[in-house]
Amino acid sequence: MGSGLLYVQAAQRLGLQPITLSDDPTRYDHFGVKEAETIRVDTDDLDALIRECSRLRATYEIAGITGLLDSVYATVGKLCRHFDLRGPNPGAIEQCCDKYTQRQLLTAAGVPMPAYRLAANAAEVECSAAEIGLPVIVKPAVGSSSVGVRLCRTADEVTEHTKHLLGGQHTWRSAPRILVEEFAQGPYYWADIMGNEVFGIGTGDFGPPPHFVYHWQTYPAPLSDDEHERIADVSLSCLRALGLGWGPTGIEFRWTKRGPVVIEVNPRLHGSPTPQMVHLAYGVDLITEHIKLVIGDKCDLRRRHSHFAAARFLIADCDGTLDWIAGNDQVAAVSGVAEVKFYVEPKMPIVRKGDYRDCLGHVIAASSTLPRTEAILRRAVDLIDWSITPFPTIDDVTLT
Repeated sequence: MGSGLLYVQAAQRLGLQPITLSDDPTRYDHFGVKEAETIRVDTDDLDALIRECSRLRATYEIAGITGLLDSVYATVGKLCRHFDLRGPNPGAIEQCCDKYTQRQLLTAAGVPMPAYRLAANAAEVECSAAEIGLPVIVKPAVGSSSVGVRLCRTADEVTEHTKHLLGGQHTWRSAPRILVEEFAQGPYYWADIMGNEVFGIGTGDFGPPPHFVYHWQTYPAPLSDDEHERIADVSLSCLRALGLGWGPTGIEFRWTKRGPVVIEVNPRLHGSPTPQMVHLAYGVDLITEHIKLVIGDKCDLRRRHSHFAAARFLIADCDGTLDWIAGNDQVAAVSGVAEVKFYVEPKMPIVRKGDYRDCLGHVIAASSTLPRTEAILRRAVDLIDWSITPFPTIDDVTLT
């Protein structure tokens, strides 16, 4: 559900020549796009990136450098500083991407958040969960896209998930550090920010616990003026506390008994399909406006209209081999459907991970009213079906 293709297309519409630097270009949906060059390079190696950009600068004028993922965005800031280009503050990005450091800075600024503890081993995780009180969220201190994030309602679930994170099944980019957090309960919202302007607020919900896999999203969120103002005020407090304020920021909230409580601050745009929903709702392409900032142009966040957009995610219901998935042509023909996208193809293995990788695709609809948009979306999703053959079990195998 990345936005790489959207960034490549937006750059091309602005008359730019996009060049993607990636350690594995084939993973992304913009690989092979016409007139979009891709170069393989280790994105964890700053010196290698500097050498590659220097080589490119001998042929091209580099208008700007940006990235989409938390794991590379601080590096993007360092590259921009090296080549005297506009970009984010790498120090601010690094401290924001470490969720524990982020929590400490927000706490010091008085930003409302769940209770939290940092743990380095199983004993510390279990002790932290007991101190905070069940249920708790157990997740990596550095990560994204809900990978490794789980709601634990019992001590046994805390132990089980900790073993999963520390037992070699989870990929760590650095030394294992686990964040244990109070489970903030209430409606879910997110704020989209460009610079120091809270551009819009969306809402959504997730599939059944213990995981956090998006089920649906709506943009804009139906909020009162007071609710909108409270989320916006907390959002700006986050920017000040974390030293952000250049380019895009995405902040996630739960509306609890205390009001808006910050779940996470991401120093980037929210991933697809949020940019598409924003464009449908307000007529503003945040990706294009971000690229304008990157190349030194003035961005324009004036809203062209006020509609409602909504998305539904297609979630795998079992592990196995995808036999078929159908309905995209019928859905695309439904009036009001803006986009239908399948992330999978027949014969692909489906292995649910409890994160974004469980999604088979999404559908986006838009109209002038929220009830009509939701009705369009229900009609569209009803036209989609798929079949997954479960993997054979030991009992299914006959030894000869």
